[in-house]
Amino acid sequence: MTMNPADAMPFSRLMGVVITSASTDAVEGEITVREELCTAGGIMHGGAIMAFADALGAVGAVACLPEGAKGTTTIESKINFLGAAPVGSTVRGRSVPLKTGRRMSVWQTSIDTAEGKPVAVVIQTQLVL
Repeated sequence: MTMNPADAMPFSRLMGVVITSASTDAVEGEITVREELCTAGGIMHGGAIMAFADALGAVGAVACLPEGAKGTTTIESKINFLGAAPVGSTVRGRSVPLKTGRRMSVWQTSIDTAEGKPVAVVIQTQLVL
């Protein structure tokens, strides 16, 4: 993959999201937990975790767009926090479609530390524009 699809989203680029693979079947990516993405306790902020998951799901939703669609927008997102990701660690995510269609798609994203420790699970719904 020559271009990082996350670079098309300015906030994802600012966060440092890197898409490592993308297809209509799954999107994978990673992010290094920098101090700017952390809470006062030195762990990845819940908002940063959600934004990372949202970027992965968005890339997948765009890959599945029906002909003539202009893009997508997140209309619902739910997260379960399962563990912490400390500053300096790498976090990896994998987003898979639960359903894709003409009007919307639903994506589930699992986020883990590089060591495989669960951090969060996110389910989001993307509206086709």
